[in-house]
Amino acid sequence: MESRGRILGTTEEAATAMDLNLRTAVWSLSGKKKNVFWMAQYILASDDWLTLNLRIYYALRAFKLIYYPTLAVVAVPVNTVTIVILSRGKCGLAKGVTRYLVAMAATDLMVVFMDVILRKIPIAYRDYFGFVRSIRVCDVHAFLLYTATDCSVWFTVTFTFDRFVSICCQKLKTNYCTERTALVVLGTVTALSCLKNIFWCFMLTSEYSLAYARWFCMPRARLLESQIWGSIELLHYILTPIIPFILVLLFNALTIRHVLVASRARRRLRAPSSGEGAHDPEMASRRKSLILLLVISGNFILLWALFILYYIWNRMRFLGYLSMFPPAPLRELCFMMQLLSCCTNTALYAVTQTRFRDQLKDVVKSPFILISKRIHC
Repeated sequence: MESRGRILGTTEEAATAMDLNLRTAVWSLSGKKKNVFWMAQYILASDDWLTLNLRIYYALRAFKLIYYPTLAVVAVPVNTVTIVILSRGKCGLAKGVTRYLVAMAATDLMVVFMDVILRKIPIAYRDYFGFVRSIRVCDVHAFLLYTATDCSVWFTVTFTFDRFVSICCQKLKTNYCTERTALVVLGTVTALSCLKNIFWCFMLTSEYSLAYARWFCMPRARLLESQIWGSIELLHYILTPIIPFILVLLFNALTIRHVLVASRARRRLRAPSSGEGAHDPEMASRRKSLILLLVISGNFILLWALFILYYIWNRMRFLGYLSMFPPAPLRELCFMMQLLSCCTNTALYAVTQTRFRDQLKDVVKSPFILISKRIHC
């Protein structure tokens, strides 16, 4: 019975059917290709069996037809521009910090390409992408996707730790917060992420399923009822994103505590009678570092929190601690918010970093300046 539940739990359609008693047969019987307008009519229909949760679930599926293409159109140029601006090294950031931020933008770009463009959009428009089932590279695709996701998450952790050392550990700062260390750390994380995810090539099938499922290529048949599959899946989510989530929260809490204590101490030492004035360059520098840290790690925490909540809830359900599956709409929102994190950092840099904002303006203006020079010539 437990193995049967695990099999059903591998697909979102099955979990949704158990939770909401979905009549997916009605949805799929129509011969029409399901665009936004068709879905809107379906959701607003007066059928009694269409409960509020079910209407929300299908509304989110309809919304994804707009959301994922828009996300791809925005995220690709945004991350590309971010990589270009940061790589120029004119944002007033330390070289080590720049390396972390460029790596994070590059992996975000890869996640958008591998997940949004090559997975979410074909699933959302599966009536138009049936041909991909004949392209047998899903296992390789899964390896690249989960490796990129792991790198994106763990780069955030390593950046958070780097800022923690920079702000809180002055003795270690000189040796650790360097460009060389950043390159070594990023290379190590990338290698470990590849090693961690290589087993997907041997555990997943090469055919695409195009289903609304956790695994867009299904596990090999002999593994479905195996404890090995359940253990590896559990370990996969513990390592990414549960442990990173806890580490980011911990480093942020320690950093904020240190800054508050140090700030109070320095205010007591720098009395007005000292004649140094109210401005404290050291604390101003720490505040800037803290703002950048909180912007990046806070964005990660906010947009991944729902995903972690859903996974813990779903895992407790299979362990017998809860009697019902998480609401189906919650799963849809999890993936939407998780992928939104891949294109928000640029906006956050522009809001908080003056030099980045100036560089962004120059990049935006440069094509128009070039065209103007061509015209005048």
